[in-house]
Amino acid sequence: MYTIDINGTIHSVQEDKNLLDFLRDEAQVTSLKNGCGEGACGACMLLVDGKAMRACILTVAKASGKKLLTVEGLSEREKEAYTWAFAEAGAVQCGFCIPGMIISAKALLDKNANPTSQEIKQSIRGNICRCTGYIKIEQGIFLAAQVLRGEITPKSLQPGARIGTSVQRVDAREKAMGTGQYVDDMQVDNMLYAAVLRTKYPRALVKAIDVSEARSYPGVEAALTAEDIPADRNHGHIFPDWPTMVSIGQETRYIGDAIAIVAAQTKKQAREALNFIKVEYEELKPILSPTEAIAEGAPRIHQKGNLLSTTKIKRGNPEEALTNSAHVVTNRYTTPPTEHAFMEPESALAIPMEDGGVTIYVGDQSVYDDQHGIMAMLGLPAEKVRVISKLVGGGFGGKEDLSVQHHAALLAIKTQKPVKLTFTRQESILVHPKRHAMELEVTTGCDEKGKLTAMSAKIVADTGAYASLGTAVLQRACTHASGPYQIANVDITGLCVYTNNPPAGAFRGFGVPQSSFAAETNMDLLAEKVGISPWEIRYLNALEPGMVNSTGQITDEGTAIKETLRAVREVYESHPHAAGIACAMKNTGIGVGLPDTGRVKIKILNGKAVVLTSAACIGQGFATIATQIVHEATGLPLEQIEVGAPDTCLTPNSGTTTASRQTMFSGEAVRQASLKLQQAMHNATFENLEGQEFYGEYFGETDPMNSDKPNPISHVAYSYATHVVLLNEQGMVEKVVAAHDVGRAINPKAIEGQIEGGVCMGLGYALREDFPLLNGVPTAKYAKLGLLRSTEMPEVESVIIEKNSSPLAYGAKGVGEIASIPTAPAVASAYYKFDGTLRCSLPLKETPYNKS
Repeated sequence: MYTIDINGTIHSVQEDKNLLDFLRDEAQVTSLKNGCGEGACGACMLLVDGKAMRACILTVAKASGKKLLTVEGLSEREKEAYTWAFAEAGAVQCGFCIPGMIISAKALLDKNANPTSQEIKQSIRGNICRCTGYIKIEQGIFLAAQVLRGEITPKSLQPGARIGTSVQRVDAREKAMGTGQYVDDMQVDNMLYAAVLRTKYPRALVKAIDVSEARSYPGVEAALTAEDIPADRNHGHIFPDWPTMVSIGQETRYIGDAIAIVAAQTKKQAREALNFIKVEYEELKPILSPTEAIAEGAPRIHQKGNLLSTTKIKRGNPEEALTNSAHVVTNRYTTPPTEHAFMEPESALAIPMEDGGVTIYVGDQSVYDDQHGIMAMLGLPAEKVRVISKLVGGGFGGKEDLSVQHHAALLAIKTQKPVKLTFTRQESILVHPKRHAMELEVTTGCDEKGKLTAMSAKIVADTGAYASLGTAVLQRACTHASGPYQIANVDITGLCVYTNNPPAGAFRGFGVPQSSFAAETNMDLLAEKVGISPWEIRYLNALEPGMVNSTGQITDEGTAIKETLRAVREVYESHPHAAGIACAMKNTGIGVGLPDTGRVKIKILNGKAVVLTSAACIGQGFATIATQIVHEATGLPLEQIEVGAPDTCLTPNSGTTTASRQTMFSGEAVRQASLKLQQAMHNATFENLEGQEFYGEYFGETDPMNSDKPNPISHVAYSYATHVVLLNEQGMVEKVVAAHDVGRAINPKAIEGQIEGGVCMGLGYALREDFPLLNGVPTAKYAKLGLLRSTEMPEVESVIIEKNSSPLAYGAKGVGEIASIPTAPAVASAYYKFDGTLRCSLPLKETPYNKS
């Protein structure tokens, strides 16, 4: 018998077990999050007799007799101080890490009421945040300390919420105090737990599967294979090439392939039952590189072959232009696969309906994408597959594919009981698609003054075992390879190739970080040949309104790449040590002729204007943006505006949270609906509009790739950015200045948070992040992915450029992806200036961050 004192309540526990499992599953203290289960991320931080410790590496026995404290146990004064301070600082994005951050902050402030900035950084070194870049969290702790010392009083009322105002996020309180629900926080009666058996080999022929012993294992209520799938056995965004489970007679294609799924009364029973499933394999040699995959005579990973797609962009006469160029640079570059490392591992809870349907609770990037995939698998109509989003603990593109949703739904239908499936961190690392590894050969030419004449590039992307969004990722890598510059002659060819490595798909930047790294490094080398500075060559060639980019699109009046360059010139040219620079552009919206629509309903319910849209908030803060747009258009006070959760039964399909599209596409739909509401308010009181609905829609009309139009519209908008990276005498990054053309800043503090988080991710990509594979099998644990911690994050200065007269979403353009794109090439540029060594592979080698 053990005695646990948690937040002043005494619990008696019969047997020793993992402390985090006990606290979350039995004591239902769900502010503690299971982000990694290995003591690396700090999401489960709690105080044990006043000391900050990680619950996931403690046991009930070790905690017995000690006083445990979580955010639920804070005093009301502390709750108010931390909630207000974190919201005011803009410290809360996806929110998954925040209760753990607050506990680490309390451990510091209880001992040191007036800490220095460095002491604050050190206090959260054991906590990882993947969204914010830590800077606003540190500011939140600083503000909380001031409140707790009595120096400032939290203001409950904000001074307005119009466009351009840094309003506190509408979901900050529930995330800070851990009261908001992520899927794995949910508990329902008679709930079963699922587990998945995965292949032993990246490539093998499955000759036999026997689940009979698992079915008879104590507590097990279902053990299913591909034979139990009622309808379509494959799924996929663009091509249905990914099996829900690999069946007998099929080959496995990567180490994350599912063979069988189990539902049992406890997590332990479900996982143990996997050991009793017998699978007979014929192991085959995996194909581990695109070169090997497209070699003559290579075994076919998929029936149609190993080349998933080819992208070609050609304008002008690049061969002749390069021949006549005064200077030409050619280099080969390589970029690695990388892991999204979002804080919340994937989780789904599926609950059967009485009519034979199923409701699935998820935390991902599109409830409608989930619905369509699950409908096809189960052979059910839309009205019998309802998908509802809970809070999403980060995504960055890694939560666009089916991972847990379809397996939980199938088990719920078969058992007619609720089924929850939550990945361990290692399962998450194993299963979901990564950033594409790429090999790039880039040639860039210019005249004697530095004016760009031509560019050619060959890009080969390793898309791994399944297509996911690989074709589109390759397209963006190619269409953005020429950067935000006017180049009349381009010839870019991209190949997207299947291998037996983990799949690659969407990841913040969507192929552009890879091609930008290569192309921007070439720009520095050309500048050196010409005898001008890297800043000068970029400014000389930067796009202006009315120019033509490499896909033939005429740039609009809101194009502001030159403005971002001017904003950083002084800091770049005046830095006493090494300074690096890079520019980037990134599309807003899916574009290239594909359907792309934002849809919103505003319904007047119980005296509030409720915004209903399926646009997923994955940390970027769309609910707050929508609230501000409604306020701007109607004048309604914030307390009368609410944003509902994405729900296929209630909210219209507003597309996936991807392509930096939601603020513009769904934001414009909110504006349209709000203007209709405003008109109605001229003719009736708000109270008399109860029950009425107002619909808004924005369709982004674009032209397909390789359109025969002379100047096709590839995307409805582009954002632009310039980053400058400053190194100190020791070669450490001391500051990043990030100038961003955002169109119009709806919430400046939220944009700063996106930029800071993007810079942090870009620095990780440049300096340390990798995803090593051994014969196609990931070898890294979460702690070894190379993620930057608070003490390693430099100062970031965000410069927001506003130059967009478009009325769409009040002029706002996407910032979520571009924030991470120019950082890595700017870091490479800084190191080239620092020591003269050209580094053509990421992560950069022989730096203080990576000695190899």
